[in-house]
Amino acid sequence: MLVNPAAAGGRGGELLPRVERALQARGVAFRTVLTRGIEHGCAEAVAAARAGETCVVMGGDGLVGQVGGALADGDVPLGVIPAGRGNDLARVLGIPTEPEAAVAVIAGARVRQIDVGEANDRRFLGIASCGFDSDANRIANQARWVRGRLVYAYAALRALAAWKPARFTLTLDGVRHELTGYSVAVANSRAYGGGMMIAPDAALDDGLLDVVSTGQVGKLRFLANLPKVFAGTHVDEEPVSVERAAEVRIDADRPFAVYADGDRLTELPVTVRLLRRALAVLVPEGE
Repeated sequence: MLVNPAAAGGRGGELLPRVERALQARGVAFRTVLTRGIEHGCAEAVAAARAGETCVVMGGDGLVGQVGGALADGDVPLGVIPAGRGNDLARVLGIPTEPEAAVAVIAGARVRQIDVGEANDRRFLGIASCGFDSDANRIANQARWVRGRLVYAYAALRALAAWKPARFTLTLDGVRHELTGYSVAVANSRAYGGGMMIAPDAALDDGLLDVVSTGQVGKLRFLANLPKVFAGTHVDEEPVSVERAAEVRIDADRPFAVYADGDRLTELPVTVRLLRRALAVLVPEGE
């Protein structure tokens, strides 16, 4: 079990005794490794997989996404105990946030195969995005003092205050598109940012990327539409477009970092594609 004790301002460390007791109560043999960063966590996961051990990650979307990427194309399943600020992948997979219930999912050993994204050969599980999202992610990651999902609202407002429109060039399965506006999100999963359903129809196992682009509108209208993202109804608004593609290339008229699963992954230009059903994940019955 790979644990980020600093996840969500220390929530990972606070929940650890409960999780260990729940695993012991179910007779699950385990060992706990406290991670010293994502690279250390991935290295430990790969070593455990080679030894035939199931890897369980207790942390946020960043550690879950990177460990999942490291385990892709292997034979070892990934278990998730949500302990981050957003926990978006767990939410989409139906994994409970309550620790004892999440342990029950792991003990149940039901496996689902999901796609894994690659952005400039860096792997991710959820959503890779850039533009306005780049600024908001950077601000959220710096605001460690803001607890819980409130950090995403804080980051969005800070980013919006300084935002200037960007021009993006998208190439979807070889077809070129131009866009002036806010952001481009390339989605393997449906949600990011603590429950924002940016790509409400995306599926983790369909072999396609949902590309959600937000064009240019005034800041007041953008702000008014922002709450609709939590219900996924923002896609009905005129400045938002949704396309599907197996391969996506993005560039812009100024530099942007590309973030995925809450962490900085690469820079523009970026090419995103999928590894089809490359990762086994432990999920609840019915998912």
